[in-house]
Amino acid sequence: MSIHDETEADTRAERIDPVLAAAGWGQNGSKVRREVICPGRIQSGGTRGKGLSADYVLIHKGQKLAVLEAKRAGVSHRSGVGQAKDYATRLGSRYAYASNGLNWYQIDMANGAEGDMDLPFPTPDELWDRTFADHNDWRERFGAVDFETDGGKWELRYYQHKAVNAALEALAKGDRRILLTLATGTGKTSIAFQIAWKLFQAKWNLTGEPVRRPRILFLADRNILADQAYNAFSAFPNDAVTRIDPDTIRKNRGRPPKNASLFFTIFQTFMTGEGEPVYTQYPPDFFDFIVIDECHRGGAKDESEWRRLLEYFEPAAQLGLTATPKRKHNADTYAYFGEPIYTYALRDGIEDGFLTPFKVRQMASTIDEYVYDGSDDLIAGAVEEGEAFTEGDFNTRIIIEERELSRVKEFMSQIDQRQKTLVFCATQDHAALVRDLINQVKGSTNPNYCHRVTADDGTVGEQHLRDFQDNDKTIPTVLTTSQKLSTGVDARNIRHIVLMRPIRSMIEFKQIIGRGTRTYEGKDFFTIWDFVKAHENFNDPEWDGEPLEPEEPKGPRTPPTGPEPGPEEPPGGGEGPEPPQEKIVVKLSDGSVRRIKYIASTTYWSPEGKPISAQEFLERLFGDLAGIVADEDQLRAVWSDPDNRERFLEQLSDRGYDRDRLDDIRRLVDAPDSDLFDVLSYILFTNPPKTRNERADNVRRDGLGQTAEETKALLLAILAAYEERGESELRTKKLGTFLTARYGSVSEGKAKLGGLDAIKTAFREMQGTLYSD
Repeated sequence: MSIHDETEADTRAERIDPVLAAAGWGQNGSKVRREVICPGRIQSGGTRGKGLSADYVLIHKGQKLAVLEAKRAGVSHRSGVGQAKDYATRLGSRYAYASNGLNWYQIDMANGAEGDMDLPFPTPDELWDRTFADHNDWRERFGAVDFETDGGKWELRYYQHKAVNAALEALAKGDRRILLTLATGTGKTSIAFQIAWKLFQAKWNLTGEPVRRPRILFLADRNILADQAYNAFSAFPNDAVTRIDPDTIRKNRGRPPKNASLFFTIFQTFMTGEGEPVYTQYPPDFFDFIVIDECHRGGAKDESEWRRLLEYFEPAAQLGLTATPKRKHNADTYAYFGEPIYTYALRDGIEDGFLTPFKVRQMASTIDEYVYDGSDDLIAGAVEEGEAFTEGDFNTRIIIEERELSRVKEFMSQIDQRQKTLVFCATQDHAALVRDLINQVKGSTNPNYCHRVTADDGTVGEQHLRDFQDNDKTIPTVLTTSQKLSTGVDARNIRHIVLMRPIRSMIEFKQIIGRGTRTYEGKDFFTIWDFVKAHENFNDPEWDGEPLEPEEPKGPRTPPTGPEPGPEEPPGGGEGPEPPQEKIVVKLSDGSVRRIKYIASTTYWSPEGKPISAQEFLERLFGDLAGIVADEDQLRAVWSDPDNRERFLEQLSDRGYDRDRLDDIRRLVDAPDSDLFDVLSYILFTNPPKTRNERADNVRRDGLGQTAEETKALLLAILAAYEERGESELRTKKLGTFLTARYGSVSEGKAKLGGLDAIKTAFREMQGTLYSD
């Protein structure tokens, strides 16, 4: 067989695999595997953007030392160099290789040296020694411990692997203050678990010798976070894990537990006690390693009790976990821990497909601001005629129930009321009001449809939150809160986040957005309903997530019935008391209520995740299209063939224009009833768009004259579906659906119409006519 006849699979099996085996890869603990690096950005209709897979990842002692990209023997061995470098960068590998089985190319990602190389290929130990010139006993001991994957049921994502190894490398070198910054929903608890697992199994401790297992403290500021972590560490022996909580301390006659290896508690428990804080009952050098979850929320703040607690345990190595990059609001956290040793941003998680994209609905209204003019009834408090109130005043200084009701009605009429929703309110009282208004407006008959979860709701609220987090439950469907749920809510199926209070900081904004980013089957995106101009945070230079274009409003949807609840504690343990001064309460007159109007505006987003104008958005599309389509004839030829059309749409999707964005572009050029072909033709060549009805009428009038009656009836049914739902009905994959719907099965349809080839030919010819002018 000529090398030009070889497939890549042939080259790998016959040429590359034997070379790696001869070098000892896949033997004595070393591993060779194909790795799916990321699945690709989540897109509409259950599809994904382009994922990334490395042909070979070479692993030794728990480290991904090299990436090898293979190409078939008939092409240049350098063809895979770009991919190899990209994958090595993502995986943190020191070396990148490219080969066609005949020739080999090597890149040292640390010093940039690269060039052709001669065989033999380096052995696992040789590659290890090249990667780590400085010998370190703890690095070797950590490498001897396998990651805990529950018998191979799951694998660490590439960024989790990098974060774990970065932390272990820092500990091996003697670092005692370590910071990891990873976006909400990317698995910080899983990362902490794997670090603890390696430390536990390798018997790492502050003595510097593997003479005993370490004592590890997981420190959170909310019970639900400590509980989630405690449950996530179930692979450890039962007698190695304990909770430091009031019940345990009471049962132990006021003494906290000390006979374990892993301890889980919250700051509030640790800092209280009979006479002296609980933490002082432990010697300062008791813990070897402390994990501080959500460390930006205060654990490292100067002058704080939390900071004093961490300083008390100064000998311990301390790992801070946060989702928020450095800003002035959390500069003290970074001053305490230092710069992060690894960062994985929200934008990265969305682009890789590990986090869910989001859309933003900007809900401006005629009552975003209010001026008291005496025409409305003053129920309580004192206000002067002409006094003006802005967003920050509502529900803190002034309460206008009709205003809140109008907002509730607005978003409840547009969402699918069966989908889980979080509503962020100004105060705990405001959260109670909004809860009641939602329950008054809802279509559901279940009295527990919406609950409030705030500090004042205590254990009842905690139960509501737990039920809400349970994906098998549907009640409560909506939770209202003020501060409490901005962090720590691990609920994967949240579809809507409603902002009814100003967002104080970029840190809080990112935390709130993070409530919806967790992935869930069938969840293509979530929607932010923004009544408070929070979208302006996207202009901040530190914003790193890219929203999708908002959808047009839909009519009211039918809600659910069923069961579902859940809550937790806010920063510092409570939301604080409400301001004591009397609030102004105004009841709007009927005329004022009737004048309330909402205007839903649309923001468009560049590939860099920044807001741009509609004109700029279209200009970007024009530029991207011009790079794919040479002229009008080419666009028509591509579009007329269903298979070529799908490939063309995949190209657009790879450039960031999935079906949702293309539908939005349809609305932008005011052609909602036109075929996407006409929209693109208008953008590129300024051709006036035709409607789908006009195109279908042309086919019906003179395009099916020579077609057999039975086939014609099928094609007319497909045309009707096209008119109603668009060009997606003309995909080759849909043909089987139409045959089954009309004849009961594809085989029966083939028998009636003369075989599948004849049906496909008629299907394609009909589309050629559809797009002929």
